[in-house]
Amino acid sequence: MSVNGLISVLVIALACAVIVGTLGLLTLHLLARYSLVLQLVVVALATIVSVVSGMAAAASLMYVSDHDLTVFYFVAAVAGSVSLLMAALLGRWIARDSRHLTLAAASLGRGEPIPATERHSNTEFATLADQLAATGARLQESRDRESKIEASRRELVAWISHDLRTPLAGIRAMAEALEDDMVEDPARYYGQIRSQVDRLNGMVDDLFELSRITSGTLRLTMARVALYDLISDTVADLGPVARSKSLDLRFEGAMGLTILADPRELARAVGNLVMNAVQQSAPGGAIVVSVTEHADGRAVISVQDSAGGIEPADLGRVFEPGWRGTEPRTPDAESASQGRAGLGLAIVDGIVAAHHGEVTVQNTPGGCRFDVLLPAHPEPIGV
Repeated sequence: MSVNGLISVLVIALACAVIVGTLGLLTLHLLARYSLVLQLVVVALATIVSVVSGMAAAASLMYVSDHDLTVFYFVAAVAGSVSLLMAALLGRWIARDSRHLTLAAASLGRGEPIPATERHSNTEFATLADQLAATGARLQESRDRESKIEASRRELVAWISHDLRTPLAGIRAMAEALEDDMVEDPARYYGQIRSQVDRLNGMVDDLFELSRITSGTLRLTMARVALYDLISDTVADLGPVARSKSLDLRFEGAMGLTILADPRELARAVGNLVMNAVQQSAPGGAIVVSVTEHADGRAVISVQDSAGGIEPADLGRVFEPGWRGTEPRTPDAESASQGRAGLGLAIVDGIVAAHHGEVTVQNTPGGCRFDVLLPAHPEPIGV
């Protein structure tokens, strides 16, 4: 075929394709609100019509025989029918995937589980469906966590309201008695008022510390800390409280471990654990504070008591703000006066987390043990 003949065929084919393509685009625009299946069929039909019309126009110029042209039309009809069927099937598959993704998005918005499907028409839809399912799972975990935090917050508010009301009522009653001159021993009343004020001050102090931890404003001043010295000071400070309850409070374990930590905050965490053990233990029990080195190089501070253990169902809640366990570990009225509204363990958890460590609890024969695991060189140093 000559060059001029090839150019003529190209021009005819291009003209037919442009005309059919334009009509196809207009048709797609008119069918914009209709099914995707119909639109795919229109695209396939436009392709077939473009090829057939171009071939027919070119054949008329090249004087192709009627027999050959008829054969071409039959072949084009069969191939076109198969193409239209494939386009319709593909459209149905894509429409099915589209409906599934629409339902998944709606379920995601309502907070419901995303319905599963066995297969998708292509990898892209399958990947998108998997991402939606994973997002739904993460959102559900977030909702569960938020619900748990909200329940913990309500419980904390309830406990704080109760614990604040009790000393305030006592202070008011004693102040009224002193004001009415109905007290035979004013000095004793003054001492009780000061004790109640100290209790309120302790609760407010713990609330402030917890708010710093939960808001992310806690800043650590890191220094080299000899754990033996820090724990010895804590045991010495709380020794009188333990002896007043006939408790054997002692230190055991390694004496040469040194880590990088905030001595003030770490001492507060250890003190809270020891005070918790003192409050929960019955007279005559033993409280052992020990320091060991974990196999991975972390320092382990353990506080083990003989207070009867914690209910297995409550082991996962002991570090929630305001949590108070069931008997025998729920403090009585006297120990509750020093308990600071059940925030001590929550503060321990926050301080240890700020040091990039972890605190765990487990029941032991006759009691339980809290383990604080701290890295020797936490990174980064700040919070």
